[in-house]
Amino acid sequence: MKRQIKRQQSGFTLVEIAIVLVIIGLLLGGILKGQELINSAKVKNLANDFRVIPTYIYAYQDKYKALPGDDAQAATHLAGPPAATVASPAATVGNGVIDGAWNSTTATDESVLFWQHVRMANLAAGPTVVDTSPTGTYFPTNAVGGRLGVASVGSTPFITGMTGTYIVCSVGILGKFVKQLDIQMDDGDPSTGSMRAVLGTTSGPGVATASIDDSASYTVCVTF
Repeated sequence: MKRQIKRQQSGFTLVEIAIVLVIIGLLLGGILKGQELINSAKVKNLANDFRVIPTYIYAYQDKYKALPGDDAQAATHLAGPPAATVASPAATVGNGVIDGAWNSTTATDESVLFWQHVRMANLAAGPTVVDTSPTGTYFPTNAVGGRLGVASVGSTPFITGMTGTYIVCSVGILGKFVKQLDIQMDDGDPSTGSMRAVLGTTSGPGVATASIDDSASYTVCVTF
């Protein structure tokens, strides 16, 4: 008669499975918390981008009694290299307005020269030689790599309905960051108030939207 040999099957006990699930849960929680901290840091840096530009304007005015980019005496105030490129357009120089679009690539626009002036005045860091080429590093970028710019609001603001003296705009901001920014800096509605957002594909005057897609890219502007 053949003897039947019982083979013992090995496997995980309920306790072992429970421990593994707890470890997985802790790892996932740590990853999600880490991502949340990274996102919060990005929003904080984006907010700082908007807040620091007014300080450049006020500090320059206090020091030279003129607007950066619109300073008629820039060549004297900011003596030293590259003095040859410090002058603003003669037609509007000294009129108390930072002329030109915030995202202009025209080297003689005051909104472009703004960055040269604040840097030569030692108010901001960055290249002082105007370079409007797409591959250049002259124009400052925000925490997510999009361009940052400033100009006077003018009669036709970049986002319709926005009022104020100056407008600061920042591109390439994801919708999930737009919502957090507006809650942190304004009224929580990206279609109203001093901070508004339009889709990143907007090239001219656009209407701000309250329907923000978390994964879409937006241009955010703040007036002051």
